[in-house]
Amino acid sequence: MPLKKEKTVFLYNGQKKKNQQAQYAVADITTGDRDLQQCADAVIRLRAEYLFSKKNNTPFAFTDFEGKEYRWNGGHNRQQFNSYLANVFGWCGSASLEKQLKKVNSITEMQPGDVFVKGGFQGHAVIVVDMAANEKGQKVFMLAQGYMPAQDIHVLVNPLDAEGDPWYHLTGAEKIYTPEWTFSKEQLRRW
Repeated sequence: MPLKKEKTVFLYNGQKKKNQQAQYAVADITTGDRDLQQCADAVIRLRAEYLFSKKNNTPFAFTDFEGKEYRWNGGHNRQQFNSYLANVFGWCGSASLEKQLKKVNSITEMQPGDVFVKGGFQGHAVIVVDMAANEKGQKVFMLAQGYMPAQDIHVLVNPLDAEGDPWYHLTGAEKIYTPEWTFSKEQLRRW
């Protein structure tokens, strides 16, 4: 994921986000100029961009809350892809994302690309963008989010780390505290 040199998070309208303490880094991915790419949409965007970049023409789809599919049938036309994403962002959100994804049995099975999601109106979603393990098998993970109103996708700091480190320790803890939301370990989902 390309990152910006500066770590200021901007809203879709060019204004700075009020809370500038939540991010460790900011993705160099456009948010657009409409209030569309919010939290679940940022997760969808990262997944879609990953699949689009594969250039293997494999179709993929996202579903709205009623189960209607919004399918990308392949191709590499960026303008059409951006229009497709805008449509998906308009119809899909945290509630539909929670329904579409499969529950991960145990947080210890976490993988990059997994999503913590609390569906609802107001819900939230963050994506696991990286993981690492040391020689003892202890694992850490990194999270990214978008938020409301639509804003730059950003890598989160771990609010429990006094130095603002972005790594979260994978433990048996019941809760995952992010700077702006708290998730339970049962809210981990996978595509």
